[in-house]
Amino acid sequence: MNNDLCKKLGIESPIFAFTHCRDVVVEVSKAGGLGVLGAVGFTVEQLKAELDWIDAHIGDKPYAVDIVIPQKYEGMGETDVDTMREQLETLIPDGHRIFAEQLLTAHGVPKSPDDNGPKGGLQGWTEATALPLLREALTRKNVVMIANALGTPPVDIIEEIHATGRLVGALCGKVKQALSHKKAGVDIIIAQGTEGGGHTGEIGSLVLWPQIIDAVGDTPVLAAGGIGDGRQMAAAMCLGAAGVWTGSLWLAVEEAEADPAEKASYFNATSEDTVRSRSWTGKPCRMLKSDWTEAWAAEDTPDPLGMPMQGMVTFDAVKRTKNYAGVADTQKVAFNPVGQTVGLINQQESCRQVVFRLLNEYADSVERINSFLEDA
Repeated sequence: MNNDLCKKLGIESPIFAFTHCRDVVVEVSKAGGLGVLGAVGFTVEQLKAELDWIDAHIGDKPYAVDIVIPQKYEGMGETDVDTMREQLETLIPDGHRIFAEQLLTAHGVPKSPDDNGPKGGLQGWTEATALPLLREALTRKNVVMIANALGTPPVDIIEEIHATGRLVGALCGKVKQALSHKKAGVDIIIAQGTEGGGHTGEIGSLVLWPQIIDAVGDTPVLAAGGIGDGRQMAAAMCLGAAGVWTGSLWLAVEEAEADPAEKASYFNATSEDTVRSRSWTGKPCRMLKSDWTEAWAAEDTPDPLGMPMQGMVTFDAVKRTKNYAGVADTQKVAFNPVGQTVGLINQQESCRQVVFRLLNEYADSVERINSFLEDA
């Protein structure tokens, strides 16, 4: 399976795999798709180590890196990270951190002895923190695309990426956002329906995809949100998509670094067990429904703060629920972003098996549709 976008990126199949796990990036790219490493949450030093490992294991295969520069966030315009952190800290009520700690303690989540992320929880959710990550990614010869997960990247950043010969992708959940991407010079628009995991909008995929595809004309569109098998991939391609952007599929594969308890939470979940919540990042994010999401949604509890302040509140909780995923009732308050396709994740497969299954199911679906035309 191949098309113009595949040729431009040097891949065999238009299957894009978003993941925070370096092993998944390598294995998907080796299987002919494009592994996309989510850089948010890494320090520059950590990202360098991850990219060094990928470069040492991926051979001549291409891959991509995903950063986060939101369209709107608290502290916009501040370029000094320490100054921004100090300013935002004064805006965070003590009650929010106390409430988060009470939830963790009540569920037996141990304290984390280490600091394995950006100081103070100001992750890559801002331009000031994302730019150093971007520039580290741009030093890698096998990185063929940079994607932005929230909003249209600033034009000067798009131009900086283009100047290195790479493509720019950006996610969106509305037609107006897609048009903003196109106007700014984004090369690949990723249209994500509400079914998707992580930060996502309110419009369903089958409604959103064709609207964006029609609106942006000759700009390639990747379909995202609700793609768990090759039949859904075929539907997206029939609607005019140039490929598919997947994320939830890779959370519980053999190569994923997730704790067995976290993987079990995906295997045991149905499509009804996800919710869009602002409780972890400050923006609507689809994840497994939990005691954590229910607690923050209650009327008599603190309202989640805006991005990136809510992430500063929950940063310690993210670390602890990942480090102690299998301890006590940790999964009941864990940050497990996943889309509604979690209902299709019922067994563990390797990355290569997932890629080949998608392609085989896609081919079967196309053959079935073609048979209807032949019968006619």
